[in-house]
Amino acid sequence: MKAQIYRERAAKIAVISSIAKSQEALAGILGNIAEITEHSDVTTRKLAENIRVLNDYQSVMVEMLTGIQLNRTKQGIPHSPWLNPMCQYNPEDRSLEVKGYSL
Repeated sequence: MKAQIYRERAAKIAVISSIAKSQEALAGILGNIAEITEHSDVTTRKLAENIRVLNDYQSVMVEMLTGIQLNRTKQGIPHSPWLNPMCQYNPEDRSLEVKGYSL
């Protein structure tokens, strides 16, 4: 049983190491291509999108292997916070009142 766990961990480490090497290679490629594509916005956008997709795939793989969730940036418009009807927020002075108590 211990041998199987050891092999599984070794395989996970090998995959994570491979992803790290891939990220280093991508950084080098980006540096080289940045010099070439200075004048081509379309190529730059396509390249950036392809690299973003590859990076997302690799991040998901690492999360699955390690069980550790990486922080992801979410874009969009946040909703207003939900407050109990007994709470009132005053945006002018950024204070919160709860049942007559001022926080």
